[in-house]
Amino acid sequence: MKRVIPRRSFLLSSVSSLATLAAHAAPPSVGEKVHWPTVTLLDGPTLGPAQWAEAATVVVFFSTRCGFCRRHNPRIEALFQRAQHKTLRVIGAAQDRDAADVRRYMREGGYHFDVTLDDGPLRAALSARSIIPLTCVIDRQGILREHIPGEMAEDDVLGLIKWA
Repeated sequence: MKRVIPRRSFLLSSVSSLATLAAHAAPPSVGEKVHWPTVTLLDGPTLGPAQWAEAATVVVFFSTRCGFCRRHNPRIEALFQRAQHKTLRVIGAAQDRDAADVRRYMREGGYHFDVTLDDGPLRAALSARSIIPLTCVIDRQGILREHIPGEMAEDDVLGLIKWA
């Protein structure tokens, strides 16, 4: 026997489902929980929600062609070097689509922090802003703590170690 759902109940259920999806689709504000995507790193491994939860994380969105990023990323590398023995992950999200270009940029810059080309899923999870560089800090509980648009001074970048 086919179950008939009253039209009003169906509509209310649909609106509720859409509201739930919208809540997860919108990037969080500072102080809200991040819903981590699964991304593939440039060197092959993937990071899923379980791996993101292992440490506080600094994500920097950049492009290999951005002059501000060229000045900002050496500071991100310095943070990465200081965070080596702490529980702070440093990851770059390149807007570039050519993996060879990004690998060359990382090699020539002497950068060792992890990088992903999956900037779209990360941006959807962290920020609706398209400015670069954009630095986001997420604590060990998965809460977005800082959302910093533009190039940062070296002392400010190195100060992010406090989240480790």
